[in-house]
This record gives sequence, C-alpha cells and structure tokens, in this order.
Amino acid sequence: QVQLVESGGGWVQAGGSLRLSCVASGRALENYAMGWFRQAPGKEREFVGNINRSGGITYYTNSVKGRFTISRDNAKNTGYLQMSSLKPEDTAVYYCAAGAVPSVRTYAYWGQGTQVTVST
Repeated sequence: QVQLVESGGGWVQAGGSLRLSCVASGRALENYAMGWFRQAPGKEREFVGNINRSGGITYYTNSVKGRFTISRDNAKNTGYLQMSSLKPEDTAVYYCAAGAVPSVRTYAYWGQGTQVTVST
C-alpha cells in the first residue's frame, strides 16, 4: 500500500506559478511510476502528465506542454508538478497517482487532491 498526500495548491493570478508536491508513504516511491491529473468543477478528471520510475521520461497532455514540468526525488519519496504561465482554465483539483507503469488513465494509488485556483 502507498499513501499519497498532495500539497502546494492555492490561489494564484494568471501568469503566475505554483509547485505541487506529492509525498508518498508506506512503500518507496521509486517502485512506482507517477501521474498527475486534474478535475475542474462539472468536468471529468483529466490527465495532465506522468513520469517513469527513474524520472528520466515524462509525458504531458498538449494543453500543459511547455508550461508544466513533472519531476521526482525518490530519495525524498516525493513527486512534483511545477506549473508556470498559469491560466484560468488550469483551475481544478489536482491529484497525484502512483502505479506500476506510466499511464494516462490507470493507477493503483491516488492522493486526496489539492485545489488550484487561477484568477484573471
């Protein structure tokens, strides 16, 4: 079992930046690929990006490419989502997830989410 806890969400003006963290406990994060997702009010959960176990390979959905960066520090059991040039349409609850392989959909473990609000 892996427990995931996100932090770092908050309110930011358009054009600003935030860094989300996802701390894992229970098992070493290095055993898992990680994904980031978001869900805006009234919308389905959306894939944001993922990273493989070593951190050498990342993949992003088109809407965040060039603005968001996923990284990880396995020694700290922590994953990160660095968000820059934020837009109001990035407003959502952001979730991290962990699983056996990088995926755009399926992960075994999920965090509780952290709210990101981007104002105009």
